[in-house]
Amino acid sequence: MNTRPGGADASIGQLMERMGAAACAAAAVLANTGTEQKNRALAAAAGAIRARHTDILAANADDLDAARAKKLTAALLDRLQLDEKRIEAMARGIEEVIALPDPIGTVAAEWERPNGLRIRRVRVPLGVIGIIYESRPNVTADAGSLCLKSGNAVILRGGSESTRSSRAIHECLVEGLRAAGLPESCIQLVPTTDRAAVGYMLSGMTEYLDVLVPRGGKDLVARVQKEARVPVIGHLEGNCHVYVDRDADLRMARAIVLNAKMRRTGVCGAAETLLIDRGCIHSHLKPIVGDLLDAGCEVRGDSTVQRADARVRPATEEDWLTEYLDAIIAARVVDGVDAAIEHIARYGSAHTETIVTENTGAAERFLQRVDSAIVLHNASTQFADGGEFGMGAEIGISTDRFHARGPVGAEQLTSYKYVVLGAGQVRP
Repeated sequence: MNTRPGGADASIGQLMERMGAAACAAAAVLANTGTEQKNRALAAAAGAIRARHTDILAANADDLDAARAKKLTAALLDRLQLDEKRIEAMARGIEEVIALPDPIGTVAAEWERPNGLRIRRVRVPLGVIGIIYESRPNVTADAGSLCLKSGNAVILRGGSESTRSSRAIHECLVEGLRAAGLPESCIQLVPTTDRAAVGYMLSGMTEYLDVLVPRGGKDLVARVQKEARVPVIGHLEGNCHVYVDRDADLRMARAIVLNAKMRRTGVCGAAETLLIDRGCIHSHLKPIVGDLLDAGCEVRGDSTVQRADARVRPATEEDWLTEYLDAIIAARVVDGVDAAIEHIARYGSAHTETIVTENTGAAERFLQRVDSAIVLHNASTQFADGGEFGMGAEIGISTDRFHARGPVGAEQLTSYKYVVLGAGQVRP
């Protein structure tokens, strides 16, 4: 028997029970659905997103008006906002998922035992995935398409800020399912903003949900990780670092640091801390910090960084631990690559870190010793994205060590089973 979340409204419970049962039935169908049919649904969904772009923009405008009335931060508004370019990116993302190999049924390993048994490890769907996310409406398309490609049914619970946008995008996904003759319950969107629905997903749907994926702010992820009674894939924070080594090319370092912080400040791959090798502060520190300040970024630095530019504010211990998701960066001078690695180990969140250097030895040491989901050499942390990794899209970045780590794409949404082929063998 399920344990119900205390005080949850009975009608919410009934709604979620119906959605859970429908998702399980859809998952059974999807587990045996071929690649062509899944791709046909995705192609129709991408076409619907393009055809209905005006409706999606109108819904998003209503969400933005409500968000501004609530005085949401600029970073949250940026996450929420859609435009023609972002809508086209959603459609292209679905088409990139179509182009991915279908992970279901692939043989990950195969071997034969001395007794003649042939054993295969074969990829299978996880089953029913619950995804709880906040203001980014594009997650509706990304998550829905990846779950479908990987043969999983999904229950989506978007944030109240993006409810109209998510509903408009979800309608396009449902149109795709209909076109391919698949159950509409393969991709369901919770139709209420009542927070009791989240509570029910966390603790009242163990009979239906196989895994939960939170995508949003620290408070949401912390709550999911604390209260969920099914496995969780996700990350709590994206406290990402850029380390500029003494052997870094200055022009490259300036470009990477500025992009890593300022391309989009509200994404989890945005750099939050800048570490600069003491060996290059006379040549690199002032121009790099100046670029950030001139671009409108607040820099909070240690005493050496403060001396480089009078506009730098003092950093506190808390700054080294903070994921700003805003035009703010903490900056510190360190004594070489080992000190940078030590700083990241102490303050980082195991998300994404990059080293800028022409010294291959320093780069190899950094890449080997930094224990984060994504480590880069001479590239911006903003490449921490499933689409940039060739996965078409992502459900999120996982900092877990179990099951999936880094961008969670279609392949990461699978498990496996063992298929054993015999010829009458019995065990002695």
